[in-house]
Amino acid sequence: MAVVASYGSWASPIDAAETISKLVSFEEVRVDGDDLYWLEMRPAEGGRQALVRRPAGAEAEDLTPPPTNVRSRVHEYGGGAYLVSEGTVVYSDFGDQRLYRLRSGEDPEPITPEPPRPQSLRYADGRRVGEVIVCVREYHPPEGEAVNELVVVPLDGSRDPQVLVSGPNFVSSPRVSPDGARLAWLSWNHPNMPWDGTELWVAPLGGRSVGEAELVAGGRNVSVVQPEWGPDGALYFFADPGGWWNLHRYDVSGTRCVLEMEAEFGFPQWVFGASCYGFLSEGRILAAYYEQGLHRLGVIDGGGRLNPVDLDYSRYDSVITDGQSRVFFVASHPRRPSRIVELDVDRGTEEDVRANPDLVDPAYIPDPQPIIFPTGDGDVAHVFYYPPTNPEFKGPHDEPPPLRVKIHGGPTANTYPVFTLDFLFWTSRGFGVADLNYRGSTGYGRAYRDQLKGGWGVVDVEDAVAAARYLAEQGLAQPERLTITGASAGGFTTLAALALHDTFAAGSSYFGVTDLELFEESTHKFESRYLDGLVGSQKAKRERSPISHLDGFDRPVILFQGLEDEVVPPDQARMIADALDRRGVPHALVLYEGEDHGFRNAENIANAIESELSFFGNVLGFQPAGDLASADVRHLEAVRR
Repeated sequence: MAVVASYGSWASPIDAAETISKLVSFEEVRVDGDDLYWLEMRPAEGGRQALVRRPAGAEAEDLTPPPTNVRSRVHEYGGGAYLVSEGTVVYSDFGDQRLYRLRSGEDPEPITPEPPRPQSLRYADGRRVGEVIVCVREYHPPEGEAVNELVVVPLDGSRDPQVLVSGPNFVSSPRVSPDGARLAWLSWNHPNMPWDGTELWVAPLGGRSVGEAELVAGGRNVSVVQPEWGPDGALYFFADPGGWWNLHRYDVSGTRCVLEMEAEFGFPQWVFGASCYGFLSEGRILAAYYEQGLHRLGVIDGGGRLNPVDLDYSRYDSVITDGQSRVFFVASHPRRPSRIVELDVDRGTEEDVRANPDLVDPAYIPDPQPIIFPTGDGDVAHVFYYPPTNPEFKGPHDEPPPLRVKIHGGPTANTYPVFTLDFLFWTSRGFGVADLNYRGSTGYGRAYRDQLKGGWGVVDVEDAVAAARYLAEQGLAQPERLTITGASAGGFTTLAALALHDTFAAGSSYFGVTDLELFEESTHKFESRYLDGLVGSQKAKRERSPISHLDGFDRPVILFQGLEDEVVPPDQARMIADALDRRGVPHALVLYEGEDHGFRNAENIANAIESELSFFGNVLGFQPAGDLASADVRHLEAVRR
């Protein structure tokens, strides 16, 4: 029989340190003949990304032993860190950012020159054309803004890379036609982000140069993502001129929409090399898409009709096909850890290629509940609610649980109902978790996404407050124990909500932005003009910065920060901590050496989760069970008085 105990004090078998070390993230699935390749981000190995191959009919094997870390730093967020063609792999090494060629039975060989300064030449998103590679290169000069170009790199490293395309602020997605005669790519300029507007270009490709380029789709206010040449010689891509990322096709007759529907087939291009569709036989296309905020899989036939594929996963990443009937993807599920799945759409068969272990008793895994709640002036927003779940305990009948409102990053990103250790750690201890898709999130069409334009720090904060209050009104959360947490842009929303509203009793910020003007001056090129569209004027940036509202900032907060972060530099966290210290506000600052924008080391991830729970216990007045890590909390006496 379940024991009645206060929420937050429940004992849980989910040990953060032990569980995190056994789970990996699967990324960048690739097919080469009958072989399958992918990357595994391994927290137990310090967050190293290992390249793995599964040969046909054999067991999977690591191709890159420690300390090799297959990871690009282009745009800082990376992606597109390797390519494979005819058994030859070319990958970016995180340590020096050079490209290396790897062939069976041979040691890796660098094929790009030593950079003039450490990591000043970076590469991503490559494709092989004969004996050369076409890819993105990002050059960081001693002073001034980084330069992004498309270059040709000889596969044998015999010559320095040669520039193919330069001029735009950003380029991505170089894709070569099946006959090798044409090159397609995307470009965009400040202040746009790629989900605001991109241009799709096509030009003749002749050896180490391109001919006159033709603009075939996109523009300042139309976003194009993931161009790919089909086996029929046409160029396919997703574009949103109608307000939704729908599938389009370009050929000699021009550009047309293949399938028009109120669904998002595309995604915000935060990283290179992401894939959400692939080609099958008989002119079919397998694609993942968002409909009403939920992720689905479907086959688009030659007539432009969508036939849903009935699977029970909640997220499909790195979708790729073999050109016939087999599909490979990284699958997420609300109740099971992620895995790589092979699906044969003709035979209807499905099998796991590689899966994380099932480490958690299903009795401890909550079922997420999608909730639409009112916000703003007659608007609505979306949240997934995860109730406290532990078969050994139940809370007092007259006491709702504390709530942890989770704010995703981006801010133009989204969340979805998946198995998340972070959430289970909290729900198994008696917390409810609300995973928020505020106005501005992806998955609900451009109109929903654009509601954040000019409104960051207002709209997202308003939705976070509205979500917490709505769940409290429904009896799902204790009004006095509402907390908020977020990373990066989510950290900014967290800090702004704590500074400007009294809804939340406490919060946690993971490498969050505290001063928008300082962020704009010190961040990397990719996001250096992002605030122009998100916020607007310098006056608005000052007014919405949490650091500008210290007079109203009296809620306890714990700050987590990586010391190698180039996106949100550590000074942002130190600055707010110093300011709170001067005002006597309870807070803690936890710094991690070797971590950048997003923690990857298992020990640090576990330390942060446990420290956050200990912190909330201290400031909200409950005693968490177990021997947990804790942070040095300054001015804790202010809470206890």
